[in-house]
Amino acid sequence: MTEQTPPVIAIRDLHKSYGTLEVLKGVDITAHAGHVVSLIGSSGSGKSTLLRCANLLEDSQQGDIVFNGEPVLWKGSGARRKPADHKQIIRIRTNLSMVFQQFNLWAHMTILQNVMEAPLTVLKRDRAQVEDAARGYLDKVGIADKADAYPAQLSGGQQQRAAIARALCMEPRALLFDEPTSALDPELEQEVVKVIKALAEEGRTMIIVTHDMRMAHDVSDHVVFLHQGRIEEQGAPAELFSNPQTDRLRGFLSATMPA
Repeated sequence: MTEQTPPVIAIRDLHKSYGTLEVLKGVDITAHAGHVVSLIGSSGSGKSTLLRCANLLEDSQQGDIVFNGEPVLWKGSGARRKPADHKQIIRIRTNLSMVFQQFNLWAHMTILQNVMEAPLTVLKRDRAQVEDAARGYLDKVGIADKADAYPAQLSGGQQQRAAIARALCMEPRALLFDEPTSALDPELEQEVVKVIKALAEEGRTMIIVTHDMRMAHDVSDHVVFLHQGRIEEQGAPAELFSNPQTDRLRGFLSATMPA
């Protein structure tokens, strides 16, 4: 990466409200190619909302979102602000694959069909090539043997790994994870953490909303601590976790870090 290479995702002065409730109060986030950014903070701090705004699943009222140097175009302002170019939004979303907390797999499709669906219907790719890629990604996340099973036949950890394979099959520029392990018990959680760590080691660009401080410490290049819709503190994980500068972060870490 050179100095001239734009970040994969750059968010500047982002504001988001639901009615009179201001959830994001001017947030800046940058994710460079090959970097992992983790968002941490208490429930209600704005982490998941920020991720949904980054993927344009939610409309923000103010601020800039820039993908690979291309700014999102808007029309209107404030509560009436909406994306101005539908084709641009589709193009950006296909390059930002999101992995949700609750898996969001199609119950009536096999795991292989779930992984293949978006590349076939959205990207119009060749079926044989998509199937070959999908089987490869299922193997990468350790569930190649579950290709013909249905979601209900899998454990939560296996379903989340299938969701990660589905995201990878879009061959995105970046992966967005919204609390990918919070719905899992500790044993199944580690299955998913192992996959995310492997993706980080490959140099995947990722933004991860997580409650797992150990994972945030181990996989991140940069950690952002959000508090009440603002960035309270941020930095390299080794520094942030070992030497917090604010009382709020110290309190948060003392409550969430394992002894």
